[in-house]
Amino acid sequence: MKYKTINLQKLNSCSVIQTMVDISKKVEMILKDPENSLIVLSGCGTSGRVAFLLATSFNRWLAALHENQIYSYIIAGGDKALLTSQEAPEDNPSLGALMLDKVCSGKKHVLFFGISCGLSAPFVAGQLHLCLNNLEVFTPVLVGFNPVNMARTELMRDFPSNFRKIAEKMSEMQKHQRAFVLNPAVGPEAITGSSRMKGGSATKLMLETVLLAGHEAMYNKTAVTPDGELALIEMNEKVHKVTYSKNKKLAALVQKAGVSLRGKGHVYYLGWQTLGIIGIIDASECIPTFGAAFEDIRGFICRGFSEINNKEGDLSSEGLHFSISHKDFVKRILPSLSDNDMVIFLFSVHDDLNEVSELAKCVGHNTSNIHALIHDLDGHCVPDSIKGLFMTALNITWPSSLYEQRSILMNQHWELSTKWCLNAISTGAHILKGKVYKNYMIDLRVTNSKLYRRAIGMLQRFTNSTQTQSETALLKSIYFVEELTEEISSADVTQHTLTANQKDQVVPTALVMLQTGCSLAEAKSHLDAHPVIRDAVAACLRLS
Repeated sequence: MKYKTINLQKLNSCSVIQTMVDISKKVEMILKDPENSLIVLSGCGTSGRVAFLLATSFNRWLAALHENQIYSYIIAGGDKALLTSQEAPEDNPSLGALMLDKVCSGKKHVLFFGISCGLSAPFVAGQLHLCLNNLEVFTPVLVGFNPVNMARTELMRDFPSNFRKIAEKMSEMQKHQRAFVLNPAVGPEAITGSSRMKGGSATKLMLETVLLAGHEAMYNKTAVTPDGELALIEMNEKVHKVTYSKNKKLAALVQKAGVSLRGKGHVYYLGWQTLGIIGIIDASECIPTFGAAFEDIRGFICRGFSEINNKEGDLSSEGLHFSISHKDFVKRILPSLSDNDMVIFLFSVHDDLNEVSELAKCVGHNTSNIHALIHDLDGHCVPDSIKGLFMTALNITWPSSLYEQRSILMNQHWELSTKWCLNAISTGAHILKGKVYKNYMIDLRVTNSKLYRRAIGMLQRFTNSTQTQSETALLKSIYFVEELTEEISSADVTQHTLTANQKDQVVPTALVMLQTGCSLAEAKSHLDAHPVIRDAVAACLRLS
């Protein structure tokens, strides 16, 4: 059999670098007319959270320069989605277009970044479609990590096109620099479909490079060149090397987090500034990714929403999911904290070390299971007296020469390093808890059409069932019925996902039913007998 060779462009490929150069020049042009212009970054889930982080980071930099803050972000589901799973809006292209139109009202020039790692999110497709129909105002950039010919082809609700047609049109228009597709191949994810890891990190470093080059061209009169863009990208190799030089301590933290989750304990991140935001983002992603409970991993930031600086402001009145300040932690979590729970402090040498010390001592009265991820600069380090407050101090020391006159790079690199560490800790802990089976997220929450189809594909893969058999088992599990009614069978995917969002162990239950031929009740009984889902699935596969 002959296989077709596919030449995929990588992040450092000449064509990708040239596209980044062209986009950076568009950034420079936008910055020259701040009164009438806007840069908007948008996405769903992880992509939306990265969009938020980048927009707020570059707005802070502009504010420090006493310039107009021209960045805005959009996340499907609104600001609630920064902290909790709000995945149903991903399937609504009209909503995406409506939100973009509202944000850009009155602007003459908009550079729009639509982020969809798999080139699949209908929410983003609707926004790109709006841009393509209004090119006198918008310059759209599609950001993802699939080739255009692998973009989603399924029809979208109340929408005249599909994602692939939009991506193909943008590729054609890139020849005239009216639109851009930035889609290097970064390889498969460590956990299938979990774009919060490699995809999220690649999005962050790639767009930071594009935006920073545009800023430096505007404010430092530094020409945008392929060599300059490539140099910024290659600096992340140094970040990778420095971060993973601490892999033994990182592995120890992964192990301890796994012990806590398997013992029905919790993992808490207590962070400062943007490192605190990284912690909150990592925790929020565990719920849809692994089917985790809200309490399993939680993030807290020193001053809560005032430090996050999100558009919708303080959301703490929305419920416990939005209680995210250190005061909330001390009031609601600390009294019941035990050694079965794990607490990880996230801070740098630039944070208020007195605050860090006082909170660490306070937490230390209730648990010895307290650790820290610390960022230092050589010659300017956190005192040993503070490091000694933690059972494990994963201390990362950065060369000062790397950041001369580029303080924004320092923040970006420390955020990326922290993201890599926390992704490893939370993913590893859930693997140890049994939430991953053969590199698949076996207990994911089926909360949108993408995850609905992913669940069916997973059931087909593991049971050799047909698509119809797999979907039938999935629906039985979602609605908890032994036989499907006409009403269930005729309902659309949106209704299925709304129901599934309220249920636990939907995919594992369907898998056990298919693999063993048992009833729904018997499948639940099998799963109840094994607290580790991976073990339950493996046991049923052996029985079959």
